[in-house]
Amino acid sequence: MTRRQIREEIFKIIFQIDFYAGEDLPGQISLFLQEIEPPIQDGADAAYIEDKCKDLIAHIPEIDQAINDCAEGWTTRRMAKVDLTLIRLAVYEAKYEKLPAGVAINEAVELAKKYGEENSPAFVNGVLARAIA
Repeated sequence: MTRRQIREEIFKIIFQIDFYAGEDLPGQISLFLQEIEPPIQDGADAAYIEDKCKDLIAHIPEIDQAINDCAEGWTTRRMAKVDLTLIRLAVYEAKYEKLPAGVAINEAVELAKKYGEENSPAFVNGVLARAIA
C-alpha cells in the first residue's frame, strides 16, 4: 500500500472512534482491517495501521486541546466528524510523527475533497494552518 492509501484507511478507522466505547475500539480496528478491500497483502502495513490508530487515539485529548486552542469560533464538539477526523490525523502526523506541516495539511485537504462537504477542504486547511503551520 502507498502512504496515501494507508493514511486513508487510518482516517476511516479514526472516524469511527466517536461511535464506539473505548473498550470496543481494539476489536473494531481488527474487524476493520479484516474487511479492507482489496485486502492488505503486507502484514507490516496492517500492523502499522493498527499501531498508528492506537497511538493516535491515545493522544486525542492533547490533539483536541490543540485544535480547540486555535480554531476561532469552533470547538471539536461542533465540527463535522469528517473534518475533525482529518484535522486530528494531520495534527497527530505533524506533532507526533514529525511529518512536515505542509505535507500533513496537503494530505488532509486532499482527503477532505474526497470525503468532506463542499467547504471541508477550506475549513480543514484553515484550522490546520493555525494548528500546525
